[in-house]
Amino acid sequence: MKKILVANRGEIALRVMRSAKEMGIKTVAVYSEADRNAPHVRYADEAILLGPPPSNQSYLLADKIIAEALKLGVDGIHPGYGFLSENASFSEKVAAAGITFIGPSPYSIQLMGNKLSAKEAVKDFGIPMVPGSEGAIDDIRVAKELAKSIGFPVLIKAAAGGGGKGMRIVENAEEFEEQMQRAVSEAVASFGDGAVFIEKFVGSPRHIEIQVLADNHGNVVHLFERECSIQRRHQKVIEEAPSSVLTPEVREKMGQSAVMVAKACNYSGAGTVEFLVDEQLNYYFLEMNTRLQVEHPVTELITGVDLVKEQIKVARGEKLSFTQDDLQIIGHAVELRVYAEDPANNFLPDIGKLKSYRRPTGPGVRVDDGFQQGMDIPIYYDPMIAKLATHGKNREEALQRMVRAIDEYDIVGIKNTLAFGKWAMQHEAFRSGNFDTHFIARYFKPAMLNESNDTEALIAALLGVKILEEQKSNGNATAILDNGDAGNKWRKRRQLR
Repeated sequence: MKKILVANRGEIALRVMRSAKEMGIKTVAVYSEADRNAPHVRYADEAILLGPPPSNQSYLLADKIIAEALKLGVDGIHPGYGFLSENASFSEKVAAAGITFIGPSPYSIQLMGNKLSAKEAVKDFGIPMVPGSEGAIDDIRVAKELAKSIGFPVLIKAAAGGGGKGMRIVENAEEFEEQMQRAVSEAVASFGDGAVFIEKFVGSPRHIEIQVLADNHGNVVHLFERECSIQRRHQKVIEEAPSSVLTPEVREKMGQSAVMVAKACNYSGAGTVEFLVDEQLNYYFLEMNTRLQVEHPVTELITGVDLVKEQIKVARGEKLSFTQDDLQIIGHAVELRVYAEDPANNFLPDIGKLKSYRRPTGPGVRVDDGFQQGMDIPIYYDPMIAKLATHGKNREEALQRMVRAIDEYDIVGIKNTLAFGKWAMQHEAFRSGNFDTHFIARYFKPAMLNESNDTEALIAALLGVKILEEQKSNGNATAILDNGDAGNKWRKRRQLR
């Protein structure tokens, strides 16, 4: 494999290209008109303009991407995550064109892309599952009786769903019919598929996933877990590895369950098996993501394994170069997704220009991004600016490093999640490990960020007073006004973050 095309944009495109370059592989970027000057376009050896900014006119044009890849003599296509990464038809077309798809087979993608077919595939492998319907259910009366037998509260979920769409929590029988109708309606609108199923609702769950790697020679390993319970709108914001609550015994069981899930669908490449974990550390299979995950850096940091390089090696037909016994957890890692969102306004996206943009550096700090100072954050795509990850010899050091890195990260011009991340890292529930997927709803109030800003402003003011008093005592009265202006500028700069 001498040349690969990365069918994606931004930080993940750049991250894939860097690993490819270290392997001596040339890269091809694709881009929309909105990304013409993006770093991933400039970094690649060659680049292809796909079309206007909207995804359906650019990054989702599967046939055009394949046609351009053929013109340039591309050997492989890496889909990154999002866009076409879990599109079985795209994977099939890539293979039919004689190009290697750097990911699992169309069969695995399709089987695991539907929650019902995924559960059916793994049910004979002894994988724990949340009590619920065995298949799609469309008869409201039957569904209601099933919900009663399971016991309220229950969760109605779209079979083809994701991101919390087509999902409803039902607390009692009286509201069941209305909530089911809403779930079906939203599933049809979001996925074109109204199939739903019912599960027992786990009240205080943790979202813990296992990274797996498999080759085409029957070898499958897991690379331990990632804790992904800090979420807003059912989307992850903070991830860490390993989890602070799993015992070695539970970790081993979950890892083996994940390996069995991969075997159940003849998986190849890098994938993630997601589980729900209750207060007693009982775990239940949720789904499998047949791609690289956004949060993969924390796994790389604690294992020393470059997951992108492994994906490419597997796609080239190579065997895994290590066994399960070769893998071990080294230290602790945590990741904050730095989004162009306003945490004080329900995490709604915020667009604009990066007037100032400086990344943190130093020991144990990793920044995966695709932006530079002066660039605009496009409205057309996911608002993630960067993945900020830190690694330490233990969890405490990793968290302290994250707080330090957040303080060093300079973003001016758009609202972002840095201040929220700092608040979360210092919250007692998070630091103690006593949290679940309801962490934000339970603890976070927008006013808390204002309180943090007020504290910083007070510290700045006290520091300014101290400096002024020293200058007065030294007879340096001319500097008083200048320092006052500097303090005001400092406060304004902090408020823009």
